[in-house]
Amino acid sequence: MRPETEAELAEAIRLASAPLAIRGGGTRPVGRPQPGALLETGALSGITLYEPGALTLVAKAGTPLAEVEAALAVEGQRLPFEPMDHRGLLRTTGEPTLGGMVAANASGPRRVQAGACRDSLIGVRFVDGTGTIVKNGGRVMKNVTGYDLVKLMAGSWGTLGVLTEVAFKLLPAPESAATILWQGLDSASALRLMAEALKTPWEVNAAAHLPDQRTLLRVEGFARSVAYRADELAKALAPFGRSVTLGAAETASLWAQVRDVAPFHDQDGDVWRIAVKPSDAAALVAKAGGEALYDWGGGLIWLRVGEGVDLRARLGAFPGHATLIRASVETRRHIAPFPPEPPAIAALTRGLRARFDPRGVLNPGLMDA
Repeated sequence: MRPETEAELAEAIRLASAPLAIRGGGTRPVGRPQPGALLETGALSGITLYEPGALTLVAKAGTPLAEVEAALAVEGQRLPFEPMDHRGLLRTTGEPTLGGMVAANASGPRRVQAGACRDSLIGVRFVDGTGTIVKNGGRVMKNVTGYDLVKLMAGSWGTLGVLTEVAFKLLPAPESAATILWQGLDSASALRLMAEALKTPWEVNAAAHLPDQRTLLRVEGFARSVAYRADELAKALAPFGRSVTLGAAETASLWAQVRDVAPFHDQDGDVWRIAVKPSDAAALVAKAGGEALYDWGGGLIWLRVGEGVDLRARLGAFPGHATLIRASVETRRHIAPFPPEPPAIAALTRGLRARFDPRGVLNPGLMDA
């Protein structure tokens, strides 16, 4: 099924008598393999409102992300949260869509400063599991009462409703950018460096450590400010060794690789996404084994391990969570891709699903532990 209007989508869901597998661009097959009839949202496409002066964009959920980014670039603007493109890591094709981006709450290296996708999302329209069209939020930031459905839909992976339209606040694109790079630091030293950098007043908006022992800090803004802040960071962090500063073009290319976890694209093995306190990251990776890429100053770890490894069993309980992002279909059947929720949160989740999808037709079992 590939409805072309919101009304057609609502009717398709309302008439469904069996599970539906929801797909946008088909670039993020994360979670347990889904049974049921395929319901695609790609025909619900197009920018419906763009007001550069108000830093606001509204578009249908099936709109390709590339189309939106091209329109924003013309006006010198961007989505603040630097959404990840999963295709290289997951070895998929297709086009990332706005709806899929929101459903996954896809957020890149700039999250440490700009927040996640859900933090820039200001309005949604979606169809719930009963076929009812729901709207929440609007075109400006404001407080709401009752369910904050804008935040709930971000990261819900299509289990509460099928997005039809999304609205975002935007930011101006920076005039310039620079990366300060160190070579040869071990993980513990790199994590200390990133922690120190993020505490400085020099507005570091991304900090990462790659498997090849490159440690990266990024600053963006007006050209003179960028040059000044990069120099000050290099001096302040000189105890960690000699650094080099890369210009805007190299910075854009390098951070796209960090954003999309490029070091693991052509490598065998399963890939896990671990959220953890940066101070715990090195010890956790040492216990887990495998190869790590640290983002968000160490708060996000991309870990490549052997195929079929149950990383949660290996690590045991820890203050954080681990999500299986890339693995075979068989592995995703017997290892829950999403981490188990604490009992209180699980009860809330069941209540929300009962409210928005009482028949259990929207991606059933996708996120179950």
